[in-house]
Amino acid sequence: MSESDKTDRNKGKSKSKNKKKSGCSWALRVFLLAVALSALLSFFSSTALEGTGYAVAIIVLAVFIALGIVFDMIGVAVTAADPKPFHSMAAHKEKGAKEAIRLLKNANQVSSFCNDVVGDICGIVSGSTAAVIVVELQKDLSTTSILISIAVTALISGITIGGKALGKTVAINECTGVVYRVARLMHTLHLYR
Repeated sequence: MSESDKTDRNKGKSKSKNKKKSGCSWALRVFLLAVALSALLSFFSSTALEGTGYAVAIIVLAVFIALGIVFDMIGVAVTAADPKPFHSMAAHKEKGAKEAIRLLKNANQVSSFCNDVVGDICGIVSGSTAAVIVVELQKDLSTTSILISIAVTALISGITIGGKALGKTVAINECTGVVYRVARLMHTLHLYR
């Protein structure tokens, strides 16, 4: 075996180790981020719902459902978008183009964060918010009927799933526009530079 073959084999092994190490560190970061975000959003939800009526509970629920849908759209758009238009925009120094390229280069991680971390947390928090609404309804109607729980859960599930299905369609068909809007917002907020 020649010296160059040994060098190529060693390079291949080090790349494989780096990928495994990178995957493990990303999983750890996602875990820690999920714990922190979940705690923060649960705290917000609990604080907002404490001793309030239906109106506040429905607003909190709508916010979490909308957040889940929007982040799901972003996650899908990032995986579907073509980087070519953004390279052209970056060459013309358009605001947000560099952020869009970074999003697309890290599409796997961005999609995982948007769809899995934020999406799942919003689903869990909206479920606990639904439980608060069910308890309040049962108190006001002086009943413990399981039909109320079934109806509320089915309605929330339908809205969430239908909203995500519509959002995915928009995200796939308008992926460049969705990514560009997110990148412009990131540029404005000085995020991800």
